[in-house]
Amino acid sequence: MTWKLIEKQKRLLKDERGTIYKDHHGRIKVAIIYPNTYYVGMSNLGFQNIYYYLNQRDDIVCERAFLPDEDEIDEYKRTETSLISLESQTRIKDFDIVAFSVSFENDYINILKILGLAGIPYKKTERSEKEPLVVMGGVCAFFNPEPLTDFIDLIAVGEGEEIINEIMDKYKEEMEKGKRETLKRMAQIDGCYVPELYDIDYNEDGTIRAMISKDGAPERIKKRWIKDIDKYIAKTRVFTHNTEFENMLLVEVGRGCGRACRFCLEGYAYRPLRYRKADKVLAAVAEGEKFTKRTGFVGAAVSDYPYINEICIGSSKEISVSSLRADSVSEVLIKRLSESGHKTIAIAPEAGSERLRRVIKKDITEADILKAARLILSNNIPNLKLYFMIGLPTETDEDINAIIDITKKVKEILLEIGRKKGQLGRITLSISSFVPKPHTPFQWCKMDDVDSLNRKLKFLKKNISKIDNVFITTDVPKWAYIQGILSRGNRRVGNLIESAYKSDGYWKRAMRETAFNSDFYAVRERQLDEMLPWSFIDVGVKKELLIKEYKEAMA
Repeated sequence: MTWKLIEKQKRLLKDERGTIYKDHHGRIKVAIIYPNTYYVGMSNLGFQNIYYYLNQRDDIVCERAFLPDEDEIDEYKRTETSLISLESQTRIKDFDIVAFSVSFENDYINILKILGLAGIPYKKTERSEKEPLVVMGGVCAFFNPEPLTDFIDLIAVGEGEEIINEIMDKYKEEMEKGKRETLKRMAQIDGCYVPELYDIDYNEDGTIRAMISKDGAPERIKKRWIKDIDKYIAKTRVFTHNTEFENMLLVEVGRGCGRACRFCLEGYAYRPLRYRKADKVLAAVAEGEKFTKRTGFVGAAVSDYPYINEICIGSSKEISVSSLRADSVSEVLIKRLSESGHKTIAIAPEAGSERLRRVIKKDITEADILKAARLILSNNIPNLKLYFMIGLPTETDEDINAIIDITKKVKEILLEIGRKKGQLGRITLSISSFVPKPHTPFQWCKMDDVDSLNRKLKFLKKNISKIDNVFITTDVPKWAYIQGILSRGNRRVGNLIESAYKSDGYWKRAMRETAFNSDFYAVRERQLDEMLPWSFIDVGVKKELLIKEYKEAMA
């Protein structure tokens, strides 16, 4: 182990407030890992709160680890050092349990990188009884974990606070019997998915014929969710300036979304919608005052939170929000954001035309968008960010043109207010590519191909560049395409992930070398009666409802 690597860990720790240190002796040792860099991982509330709640148990010591920066990876490889934890610089392979918190499909390859750096075989079939138990949680664990089943021993389906103690209790009770036997026992816990206890039978065309459970494993895995959300307050536990939300207290105001936009996982996989009581949120804000004077309220649509005005008035801190709905922004909220020094606010029309917004069930009108823009810009917030998607189901060239049209109308409001105030701001369009998500009404839809997405982006960039004070940022369609493969893939996609890992992240080369039919997963339209890779997961939404919403959208 080199001093250079240890020094980096200690520098990060020195800048933290709220870090938990515990002695390892006599405790179950858990390494919780975010499969991206420290900067990204420490912005994730779910990751921080599982770290906190595990450490509330006296019989467990939980420490964090992340994907090292590129220069650190080179140092690990050069010195043949095994990946170490943050708090005590203990080798990850010396922990009893290695638990990944996975939020984004494009981080899948990083799981293999991390296991490789830790000296743990990334394929579960090659791991011995002495190797740590490899667990996965996070949102990717309960919408479609199948592409990762070659690498993960146990998958926690649902909200971690609800299930984590049962997993730890069962591990403590059964660990002397060995890993395989322990996993069989864990499979009896609601929400625990042990992939090795299931066989997949495929049709000749590559679709799934059946999923067969064995050794008493349940046929369906039911998502775990917190019934009393006030019992667990999701908030920042460790403060640091080495992250996106620098020294800001983040507090989650609710889970789920009542809008149920047809493209959005939040409105379906996180059902039922639950809001935290205002007094619980304000208590969390007050407790955080010893660390920071800045608070960010987090939720699927914070402006829909029924107590938003109450917490805005009740909080003496500078406030920020994760997202606003154009039809539910209040003057109280906008004024508080302005007083807190905000210079930019984001709203998400998602589609340019009202027709396409009806298709995706984004029930806001053009009048709602323009009214929200006027309210924001009139309150000394000079800049506006607008989120749009391209490649949505039934999209036409007219819908793409409508993005430009509504941007021009917002620009007129910007000019009108800016001239009066002598402060002309800017509009930024953020354009992303639609990726169909499991457990949503659009899970059967095909994804737009990369050439088509690039053509639309080129058209938008060309025309937006002609509008003064309007700027555009976009995603990269080839990466959205990869996300589409990983989002809706089956177990066979694990071979592609492994090949991409061996190819240093060159997905195109990996597809070529494995003769992988990527279009089968990304751009193929599914049949309504097809057994989907994630069909065995019960997130609490009936298939009949999804079909009904899908048919209404297509109509």
